[in-house]
Amino acid sequence: MIKNGSAFNETPRSERVHIALFGRRNAGKSSLINALTGQQIALVSDVPGTTTDPVMKSMEILPLGPCVLIDTAGFDDSGKVGDLRTERTREVIKQTDIAIIVTDGTSLDDEAAWAKQLKQANVPYVAVLNKVDLMTEVPSTLLADIAKRLGCDIVPVSALNGTGLDLLRQTLVGLMPENGKQSLTGGLVQAGDTALLVMPQDPQAPKGRLILPQVQTLRDLMDKRCIAICCTTEDIDRTLAALREPPRLIITDSQVFDIVEQKKPAESKLTSFSVLMAAHKGDISYFVESAQAIDHLTEQSRVLIAEACTHAPLAEDIGREKIPRMLRQRVGQGLTVNIVAGKDFPKDLTGYDLVIHCGGCMFNRKFMLSRVEQCRTQGVPMTNYGITIAHIKGILGKVSLP
Repeated sequence: MIKNGSAFNETPRSERVHIALFGRRNAGKSSLINALTGQQIALVSDVPGTTTDPVMKSMEILPLGPCVLIDTAGFDDSGKVGDLRTERTREVIKQTDIAIIVTDGTSLDDEAAWAKQLKQANVPYVAVLNKVDLMTEVPSTLLADIAKRLGCDIVPVSALNGTGLDLLRQTLVGLMPENGKQSLTGGLVQAGDTALLVMPQDPQAPKGRLILPQVQTLRDLMDKRCIAICCTTEDIDRTLAALREPPRLIITDSQVFDIVEQKKPAESKLTSFSVLMAAHKGDISYFVESAQAIDHLTEQSRVLIAEACTHAPLAEDIGREKIPRMLRQRVGQGLTVNIVAGKDFPKDLTGYDLVIHCGGCMFNRKFMLSRVEQCRTQGVPMTNYGITIAHIKGILGKVSLP
């Protein structure tokens, strides 16, 4: 059932389907995770509230494939600490691709309220009637009532003896998001095309490794049976001269957009890793439209820069230093730029004139789209690093979008 590989070969967490389990304390969420995976990966106890914070585990479960299982605290937790735990559970919805509501069928008010939240967030979900091994017979009327109250399919399951697990897995497959099948490079290349990847290795790239967007782009090109050629910025001329014909597509680091644009053959399309990630993770049309807000910034404006990574920045960090410098050179030194990282993101964005997000390679698409929707709902334009740089350098119209 489970396939495990080395960390080097594993699918990045951000590219896995996120499956979260919600339910009251002692509903059997942790036991169900252990049963689904065939491993004791979640702490199980008869004491209510054993799971205090969301716990994520990357697994490969056939026939689901690479996924992240998220065990959450009971949504009936109480008290000040319980309220904090419940809020963290609620935050998990933003990154959930598929939800499982676990219930014992004794009370459905809480479950119905959470089902409503999942529906509002456009998260597909299934209900699980757990612990059916404790019942001599599962009443059909109970199943019908749960399905009606929660507005979804209901699967009777026993985490103890495995009853219903195969049906649950098949149900989850039917709820899999279509975006997981999207190609990173979209329709920019097809089988047999040559793609040139310009990859400057600055201090932000870990020694001996490539950054994640570069790795994912290479894999996408290989899956399409394209010919991928890599070089640094300094070797563009020599690399192009070595090719018999111009590459179909040139993918560059956004920071050297202008340099590559000046050197590229007229026949070659041009894009960047950040632009590809913008389309793969978020809403590329909204990002391009929002970039126009840069033209209206003044020294009294406020910009929020959001970085998915929580790494300690090195010299000349693109989000913390380079983009703020570009903006201030264009607008004026009085421009206010605030920076957040990781899961930190203000609930109220109305005080900002623009949000600029990184490519989001560390986030899954569902989580990135939740931020896009938050900005759109609050009337705040949101774009990303690559789109921002291309707009500032005046070449956004020459950039090919997936």
